[in-house]
Amino acid sequence: MTTWQIWLLVAAVFVIIEIFTSGFAVACFSVGCVFSAILAACDLSVTWQVVAFAIGTFLAFIFIRPFVMKIIDKKTNDNNIKTNMDNIIGKTAVVTERIEEGGYGRVKIDGDDWKARTDDGTMVDVGERVQILSYESIVLTVKKL
Repeated sequence: MTTWQIWLLVAAVFVIIEIFTSGFAVACFSVGCVFSAILAACDLSVTWQVVAFAIGTFLAFIFIRPFVMKIIDKKTNDNNIKTNMDNIIGKTAVVTERIEEGGYGRVKIDGDDWKARTDDGTMVDVGERVQILSYESIVLTVKKL
């Protein structure tokens, strides 16, 4: 087995390891191995092959990895992911502390007490039922039923 074949074999091993890891870091080493394999095929010394490995790996970390990470982040950070908060939208709650006109009050839904305001700024008395329209941070926006 020649030196360039060994470099390509090591590159393949790094690619296989990358499959089981995340972050596209190990794959950068395989790029360095490919650089070294090219120099080994040209019959350059091992010193030059190691230098090519270091430069190829460095360039992959600087130029290829950020590009790949942006692509991976776009696929994994889908903005349409529903959270548990999204499940309470549309449900009915009971006012536990009067919602003041243009201000805030408190509502109870599924045993939890939430700060709330009305969508149109009207007052809602204790005991009345409201529907949850949306939320912003930990404040619910509701409308009187």
